[in-house]
Amino acid sequence: MNTLNTPSATSAHDDAPAGYMRNAAGHLVPLDQVREQDLLRDQVAREIAVEAVDLNQRLREFKARALGDVADLVRIAGERYEVTLGGKKGNVQICTYDGRYKVVRQVAERIAFTEELEAAKALINGCIDRWSEGANPHIRALVDRAFRTDTKGQIKSSAVLELLRLEIDDAEWLRAMDAIRDSIQSTGTATYVRVYQRIGDSDQYRAIALDLAAV
Repeated sequence: MNTLNTPSATSAHDDAPAGYMRNAAGHLVPLDQVREQDLLRDQVAREIAVEAVDLNQRLREFKARALGDVADLVRIAGERYEVTLGGKKGNVQICTYDGRYKVVRQVAERIAFTEELEAAKALINGCIDRWSEGANPHIRALVDRAFRTDTKGQIKSSAVLELLRLEIDDAEWLRAMDAIRDSIQSTGTATYVRVYQRIGDSDQYRAIALDLAAV
């Protein structure tokens, strides 16, 4: 961490006159009225944020360049055999000649749920009420988790889809699963690029982390 110095702290505020800092409410505060700890906190937060913005932009540029290069490779392969290989769509995996690195382009479908999901939830609750005596309590926990919304009020699709994998031979449960399937609505696709590095001389690969939580 850099040591605090007054000029660098003030210069970080481009829209504030010399000798002032702008607070969160938008008010100009004379620099000599700002506590040293507040100045230090501002400097540390600003330096981290500025670097994060730069990294974000570089990641965007990396993704665009990587997807463009993979698309060009697919196009060249198609031209060689005089066929069209689907442009940007489709999953593609490419490796270096020595097998050390692997790049995967993955196109994932985005989904949402229609109002029929509420019917599925009612049917499932009916099943659980019927099974209440002797039923595994983990089933209730799994269902509650599946229909729980996040901070934006959205249901996590993967949790709902997990219910479809349960093998339960019950007519009402099966109707609920049909309702879930009918409620699934495609809202578009998202394209990802993932890079992997081979672990030693094995046939196993480890993802090269490109997000903060994984490094």
